[in-house]
Amino acid sequence: MERAVIKVATYWRLLVIMGRMFTQKIIGLAIAGALGVLARYGLAGAAQRLFASEFPWGTVVVNITGCFLAGFLWSVVESRVTISGETRTIVFIGFLGAFTTFSTFALETGALIRDSQWLWAAGNVIIQNGAGITVLFLGLIIGRLL
Repeated sequence: MERAVIKVATYWRLLVIMGRMFTQKIIGLAIAGALGVLARYGLAGAAQRLFASEFPWGTVVVNITGCFLAGFLWSVVESRVTISGETRTIVFIGFLGAFTTFSTFALETGALIRDSQWLWAAGNVIIQNGAGITVLFLGLIIGRLL
C-alpha cells in the first residue's frame, strides 16, 4: 500500500511539473505571437502609408521581411547560437508565425483577381514568392557570414 501511495505521489509531481512547463511554453507563444502581430501591424501600416497605393505593399514588405528574418535566424540558430527547442518554437512559431502574413497575401490576391485586376494579382504573386525565397537565402548567407 505504501509503495502505491509513493508511486501515485511521484506521478502526480511529474504531471504538475509537465503542466508548468506546458503552461510556460503556451505563455511564451502567446507573448511572442502578440509581439509578432504588433510588429506586423506597425510595419504593414507604415509601408502602406509610405507607398500610398491600392497594391498591398504593406503585406509585401511584411512577407519579405519575415522571410529574411526566418532565413537569418535559422542560420544563426543552426550555426552560432544554441537555444532550446522550446525557445525555437516560441521564436519561429510564436513571433514569426504571427508576423508573416501569407494568409493575408492569399486573401488580397483573391480580392485583386475578384476585381479583375489581373496584372496586380500576378505582380503580387511574383513579387512575394520570388522576393521572399530570394531574401530567405540572403538571410541564410548573411547569418552564416556574421
